[in-house]
Amino acid sequence: MDPRLTGLDLKTSLLALADIVLPRVCVVCGRPLLLQEKHICLCCMADMPETGFVAQSHNPMADRFNRAISVLSSPARESDEYEPYAYAAALFYYTSDNGYTHITQALKYERNFGAGKFFASMLGKRLSESELFGDVGMVIPVPLHWLRRWKRGYNQAEVIAGQVAGCLGCVCMPDMLRRVRRTSTQTRLSGEQKRSNVSGAFVAARRPAVIPRHILLVDDVFTSGSTLASCHSALREIFGPQTRISAATLAFVGEE
Repeated sequence: MDPRLTGLDLKTSLLALADIVLPRVCVVCGRPLLLQEKHICLCCMADMPETGFVAQSHNPMADRFNRAISVLSSPARESDEYEPYAYAAALFYYTSDNGYTHITQALKYERNFGAGKFFASMLGKRLSESELFGDVGMVIPVPLHWLRRWKRGYNQAEVIAGQVAGCLGCVCMPDMLRRVRRTSTQTRLSGEQKRSNVSGAFVAARRPAVIPRHILLVDDVFTSGSTLASCHSALREIFGPQTRISAATLAFVGEE
């Protein structure tokens, strides 16, 4: 008998046994997974409400992001003759009436790194196939304040960014931005409160030796765009307008 087939049969048997002892379930609907399924069942994968934003230079997420950038722009910078339009893309729509919200929650609150990396790789693959993001030379995750990171033990945006950078074949720079001020959670704040909450919360830590043409900011969920716009503003202090600064997230909240 072919030893490779024997090894495959053994692996399949071990996976089946593991599913009996500790069943794997779909992160979206909670149904037990089949052996060939990973993190999400085939039905939920087929029904995933993907945005398709990777193929659209102008889309609801990008327009909202650019408006947020404009609001935070300093008077001095408003006189600049050119600010490159920031692209923005998310893997799926985030709505409270479906189970796809569990994808980001599983990574952020349940330490489900396997699922987080799986969907981050899906996002990275979509980005790598897009002409809009083909020239990205640096990926930067939105940082947590050091105290929140210490309590949680990790930064979910950094987990996503690492996978995205791998798919794009570029460097991930988690230390490029620092959050210098603790901020309240954005969940229940109004648009104006969100902008005020994160204004000045980030600073660029250092200027890299090589200046990329295109930087991609990465976070888990895009709502108002205020957090990412504040990061954009901090990076613009050290990167001139020759560098486009775009954004990508796992999820996009369609209505603020």
